[in-house]
Amino acid sequence: MSSKVLTFILAGGKGERLHPLTKDRAKPAVPFGGIYRIIDFTLSNCINSGLRRIHVLIQYKSISLQRHLRIGWNVFNSDLGEFIDVIPAQQRVGSDWYRGTADAIYQNIYTIEQEKADDVLILAGDHVYKMNYYKMIDYHRQLGADLTVGVCEMEKDKSSQLGVLEVDDKGRVLGFEEKPDKPKTIPKKSDKIYASMGIYVFNRRVLAEELIEDCAKNTDHDFGKNIIPQMIKKAKLVYAYNFSSIKREGEQCLAGESANYWRDIGTIDAYHEANMDLLGPEPIFNLYDREWPIRTYQEQFPPARTVHSGEETKERIGLFLDSLVSSGCVISGGKVQRSILSPNVRINSFSEVYDSILMEGVDVGRHAKIKRAIIDKEVKLPQGIIIGYDPLEDKKRFHVTDSGIVVVGKGTEIR
Repeated sequence: MSSKVLTFILAGGKGERLHPLTKDRAKPAVPFGGIYRIIDFTLSNCINSGLRRIHVLIQYKSISLQRHLRIGWNVFNSDLGEFIDVIPAQQRVGSDWYRGTADAIYQNIYTIEQEKADDVLILAGDHVYKMNYYKMIDYHRQLGADLTVGVCEMEKDKSSQLGVLEVDDKGRVLGFEEKPDKPKTIPKKSDKIYASMGIYVFNRRVLAEELIEDCAKNTDHDFGKNIIPQMIKKAKLVYAYNFSSIKREGEQCLAGESANYWRDIGTIDAYHEANMDLLGPEPIFNLYDREWPIRTYQEQFPPARTVHSGEETKERIGLFLDSLVSSGCVISGGKVQRSILSPNVRINSFSEVYDSILMEGVDVGRHAKIKRAIIDKEVKLPQGIIIGYDPLEDKKRFHVTDSGIVVVGKGTEIR
């Protein structure tokens, strides 16, 4: 029963590797896919899984996140015992703010005790995927596990970016390593690893015991680094739930959809890549699955439109190809290809935008050329500006990743 499950979403991380997108907002509040915030995917998974008792733990730069949750996620009926509570660090059990993922839960241990749930589901608010959490909870209960960890099969060469679990052929977790160079691989799959998805199902009583024990130690107070090894050492029943091998029951897959898609978009390059996964005739990650809708809050904007320019007898048609274009956008004689436009973006005559992400209120001047760029909110790009074609010039003005993605921060004034 869903009423026997209490859900916590960890949404208080700084997201330093996503700077400058996280300069003024928490990582879960970063816009994604044109109209969404990153946290919308975790919350939509909860709703679609029938889980409606949710605590969102916040800390850094949380104003826009709180506003989004208040306006866009006020869909719960308190008369039925449903809620989404936003809980900042309150120093309730000491003088510290949240010191790690485990400490964030420990500082709210009184809530766990009051709710008296059978199981506690702990989620990260900064990943993009679709998952029926209740199938994982059923798996956890069938095994009688103390802890079940969600894992996803990944290529071995990506281990230095992930938390990696060592798992035996029966699914029991034997060890955990954070970003190892020489990871333990999957049994009988020497080129694959089990990456932790940051999803945990705990027996409530076991969770309380482990958090209290960890709090008394000088550790990072982290589930992966500390709690899981602590439980393994004591021979607790810790199992892995392989998300990569399980399809949602009754799922309707459109062409190109991967039921096993999961992305930790912790860097600018990963963020750009995940957005690009939404594009094309057969997107890797499909937003159009009516059986598993992703909900969000959207302001009221008029429909998007294209306009042709006939000035100076050089007729140019407003055009977008293989792109996501949100409400309120106007493409006036410009060209957009393999890009994502958030609401209220304007593309002016003779400008070109390729492989880019433009957030709400961006105005692209005439004859501008933009490629492989992320333009944050309310930026006005002047006429004739060129971004993404000369890395040396771009680095003089903007943040540029090693792979060449250019990021223009929110509200940047460009002369």
